[in-house]
Amino acid sequence: MAQTQLFRGKSSYSGDIIYSFDGKSVFKGRSSYSGDILYSWDGKYVYKGKSSYSGDILYSWDGKYLYKGKSSYSGDILLTFDGTYIYRGKSTYSGDILYTISGGYVYRGKSTYSGDILYSINGVMPIPALIVMIQ
Repeated sequence: MAQTQLFRGKSSYSGDIIYSFDGKSVFKGRSSYSGDILYSWDGKYVYKGKSSYSGDILYSWDGKYLYKGKSSYSGDILLTFDGTYIYRGKSTYSGDILYTISGGYVYRGKSTYSGDILYSINGVMPIPALIVMIQ
């Protein structure tokens, strides 16, 4: 599977690659070496490292909410995603917008101004994988 990269700022220069994602694993930089796996993703859970052990679950994802650990309790919601905005906690209030995802870019807050671009993405990346990279 081709890798998707996360670049620093509005860049596509290989020297600005911060993380890579192969659909299952998050790697530091341009690596695809299994020893460089920082996080693993199975479609529901984000694990620490190359693990799939339930004790190594960092986050749970249900398509809208990112939960702490292996929880689905509303009190453990860390972030909400509505398709464009990533909100703090279980909120859809504009004052709680942390990031805007649009056009292959991650913007600071509720913005699509080029000066607010924090990261560039050169492919498809699930929100939980993106979150562990930008935190």
